Amino acid sequence: RIVGIAKGAGMIEPNMATMLSYIMTDADIPRAKLQSLLSKTVNESFNSISVDGDESTSDTAVLISSNKIPMSNPDEDEKEFEEALSSVAKGLAADLVRNGEGTGHVMRVKISNFPGTDLDARRLGRHIVNSPLFKCAVSGNDPNTGRLAGAIGSFMGQFSLYSNDDINGQDLVKDVAMTLGGRTIFSGGKFVLEGDEVERELSDHMLDAQFDEKEEFPRHQKFVEIGVNFGTECGGTGCATVLGSDLTNEYVAINADYRS
Repeated sequence: RIVGIAKGAGMIEPNMATMLSYIMTDADIPRAKLQSLLSKTVNESFNSISVDGDESTSDTAVLISSNKIPMSNPDEDEKEFEEALSSVAKGLAADLVRNGEGTGHVMRVKISNFPGTDLDARRLGRHIVNSPLFKCAVSGNDPNTGRLAGAIGSFMGQFSLYSNDDINGQDLVKDVAMTLGGRTIFSGGKFVLEGDEVERELSDHMLDAQFDEKEEFPRHQKFVEIGVNFGTECGGTGCATVLGSDLTNEYVAINADYRS
């Protein structure tokens, strides 16, 4: 069995800050193996979320075991355990964002075929969910595709500038395809928008994923789904899934009225 709890509100941005997470199991797994599994899992969960892009010095993720239940088939059981651990950690990470200060939408950004490492892809995902303009657009259910493209472009310009490889930024993005709510909105170097009906469809997708930022608990677990695929021509293999929140009036009110 695996159970976990997590606490967070605002100032949540990799690396883990500001949050506390404790995951417990009764599986008999060596301490070194637990540490290895936790490190891998944290990168794909708690280090792949952001509420507002700010950090503090307080963060903890712990995986502990009572070692009460021996593993009958170590190889198969460890694989099953790793999958279960990932599921628990990703669920907790998503709930941290969903219950963030003033959160009205949760964005789920999936990056694929990125011309860099998985860490680079994760950085792009974080750049998108932390874009103030795009966060505001999501908050207002405004499918402002230009703001999404702008966030990607600003990151890729810096990525090509500081990359160790001799690469041209335009070559990296020439085959990029972007989706919102499963619908392609950019492909072949241009936007794919087909009038007011498509804009309403995209806005309705965002509206369906919205919940009241003033409610005590979120009413559902839906996402604003965003996809960024760099295609196969650039030879990229980096991939990541990053969760982030929108930027609402409630978030501003909470933090404007805060007194230390």
